[in-house]
Amino acid sequence: MPKSSSNSNLNHKNNPSNPPIIPQNPKKVKKPLWKTIFFILGLLIWVAFGILISQFAIVFLLYLLLGKETLSTPVWTTIMNALVYSLALFLIIFIPPRLFRRPFRTPKSPLNKNWLTNREQLGLRGLPTWTDIGLAPVGLILYLILAVIFTAVFSNFPFFDLKEAQDVGYNFLASGFDRAVAFFALCVVAPVAEEIIFRGFLYGKLRAKISGKWSLFLSIFLVSLLFGILHGQWNVGVNVFAISLVLCGLREVTGTIYSGIILHIIKNTIAFILLYIIGSGLY
Repeated sequence: MPKSSSNSNLNHKNNPSNPPIIPQNPKKVKKPLWKTIFFILGLLIWVAFGILISQFAIVFLLYLLLGKETLSTPVWTTIMNALVYSLALFLIIFIPPRLFRRPFRTPKSPLNKNWLTNREQLGLRGLPTWTDIGLAPVGLILYLILAVIFTAVFSNFPFFDLKEAQDVGYNFLASGFDRAVAFFALCVVAPVAEEIIFRGFLYGKLRAKISGKWSLFLSIFLVSLLFGILHGQWNVGVNVFAISLVLCGLREVTGTIYSGIILHIIKNTIAFILLYIIGSGLY
């Protein structure tokens, strides 16, 4: 019968030639740099693919079922947006660990831990705090300053059209009910879903994967760059790049995305009021 470690330590006292058994912690093996780069690129591509394929699938399906005229009404546009974001969240967060199984996509292989996520990594742990609420207006001021600076810089380039209108899917809002459903889609659904995807899933994965002194800045830049690109036009992309810098900063400071969601809702609400209430002559 083998002796226990306690017996070995007792024997050491009697016989110094027998050293005590000390458990050793194995050193972590550092993964090659190319694997990290490959994962980061795959992560960015997957998020972009999840959003674009969700838009195409939902819009195409509803277009076939309802037709263009019905689909363009505010209610169905809101339903369509909600379905797009729901599908995107499902594809981006829940599919990867099952799709990229180890070692190859066999049914019996374990789920890939690199793609598994939880509420803490998504920035959804706990409940919003007073700090989250208080930092949102501060973030709004920082965002406005950055937006003015970036807009002034990019206005010097010929491809940047500050007056180019953004198509958010609502061409007309004929009644108060229309505005209510449009407000819900643009100022509630979109901010919550986008924060979970970009400042939650994507930012959380990048911060966990990228190491070194440039981890924070590279994670913020990559998230903000992709967020801007996916908005499809220069004037909007530069604007949302600016707010994404602040949103990522809030995620880093608070550890959650709640303050970012509040800021995103405030920003979209201001834009909604300017575009659909004051801009339409209702105010």
